Amino acid sequence: MLKTLIKNVKIFDGTKIPAYFGGLAIKDDVILAVGEVPDVEYDVVIDGEGLAICPGFIDTHSHSDVMVLTEKVIRPKILQGITTEVLGQDGLGMAPIPAQYSDDWRRNIGGLNGDSDQISWKYSTIDDYFSAIEANSPCSNFACLAPHGNIRLAVMGFSDQIASENQIRQMEEILERQLQEGAIGLSTGLIYIPCVFSKTEELVRLCRIVKKYNKVFVVHQRFQNEYILDSMDELKYIVEESGVHLHISHLQVDGKDIANMRHDLYRKIEEIEALGADVTADQYPYTVASTMMGAMMPAWAHVGGTHCLLKRLADRDIREKIKEHLRHPEAHKEENTIQIAGYEGICISSVNKPENQQYVGKNLIELSEMTKQDPLDAAMDLLLDEENKVGMIVNYTTEECIMDHMIRNEINLCTDGLLGGRPHPRVYGAFPRFLGRYSREKGLMPMEEAIYKMTKKAAEAMNFDDRGSLEIGKKADIVIFDPETIIDVGTFENPRQHPKGIKRVIVNGKTVASDGIVFENIAAGQVIRLK
Repeated sequence: MLKTLIKNVKIFDGTKIPAYFGGLAIKDDVILAVGEVPDVEYDVVIDGEGLAICPGFIDTHSHSDVMVLTEKVIRPKILQGITTEVLGQDGLGMAPIPAQYSDDWRRNIGGLNGDSDQISWKYSTIDDYFSAIEANSPCSNFACLAPHGNIRLAVMGFSDQIASENQIRQMEEILERQLQEGAIGLSTGLIYIPCVFSKTEELVRLCRIVKKYNKVFVVHQRFQNEYILDSMDELKYIVEESGVHLHISHLQVDGKDIANMRHDLYRKIEEIEALGADVTADQYPYTVASTMMGAMMPAWAHVGGTHCLLKRLADRDIREKIKEHLRHPEAHKEENTIQIAGYEGICISSVNKPENQQYVGKNLIELSEMTKQDPLDAAMDLLLDEENKVGMIVNYTTEECIMDHMIRNEINLCTDGLLGGRPHPRVYGAFPRFLGRYSREKGLMPMEEAIYKMTKKAAEAMNFDDRGSLEIGKKADIVIFDPETIIDVGTFENPRQHPKGIKRVIVNGKTVASDGIVFENIAAGQVIRLK
């Protein structure tokens, strides 16, 4: 039995109550006392004079799915105080991966979740994936959503056909098994392949299974552009028909010129809440987004899988049809990244091949100039050469819009962080940025409320009842920080910089990082299975 005392600290317990001074006692991996602590002998005593403590931060939208199998420590996350990550986002996860689609699936998700030759890519169930994570002895905690894209892939491959009754029943069976094995809910990304091909009724049927297990439906909605209200109507219908707890991934309106539509978006959310439904959402504190460049291509270009996409990109006649599609967004309801950000607002963030590293950090105008091609041809040639494994950063909204999102009661914090290449700085600094820039400097909300959105609110959204607040009996996931100096320092030019002000990170009672040093040999993490 290990007893640890943290003394002389300002306590932000994650519940929004005013911070207070005192101590915190830990017995093994759980909190023994908060505030007034027992006067007993402790094995470890940490004097936090001048510092504060709070619960470990919970990243409800993470893309560490591949790296968690190859690295014991997700360093950018641990060093910004994140102790728990939620994987399996956007409907694009690691299980199930049918053997016949393994190569295509790697290429399909490579720009989002990364790629590796060090892992098997043969995870037939989510339990297989959990076991692989545990075998790697991680230093932090991981939970996983059942990814809709993988489930659809297992039944229908990369088909764009409407699912038949029999196919939906097969999907229901796979989902139910995933939930029984501990997946915390269902995720989908309705702009990504193959989720984009699903119809509303398919989602309703799957959400009824999620509701049966009282878990959460996490959705990157079908539209975040000028058609976002149509998308919200779809979500309202799904909730009406299933009763599911709805969690909206990175709540946002794509496009600076339509940012004022956020007020109509909020009214739509309130309509769903008026049904008596649970509605939560997450967001990152930046005006710039990040995803895989393949998402720029029209849905029809992806039909059949990534190898079919690559054949189409190599076919000059089909390529011209793709370019025509992208240049006339008014003819399609799909998300159109070029319309949202322009060529100058889309930057390459990651590639695999050494010869293409020169393009990382360049926008599509710069890429065009470097390759002496039309911007779309340059982008498509890069996708073709990299077999679709390209990440991008997109300048899409205003700070005013982000701040309005953040004060919504539904919102908790996330990173939505892609880890490869020259990543979005949110990978390294989203949580300290929220505390430093938005709470302390801009006064957007008291630090107590900001921490609540990073901890207990996030835990409640994902149904974690054993962590997220500093309360007796909860897991001892703890961050010790300096509230006067905590801030992000990464930039888009140099994102791989760890934040200031994080002094110590404790996972399940064990110190895994202190003053910027990570203790890689401490396997403190757990896989969170919700049965």
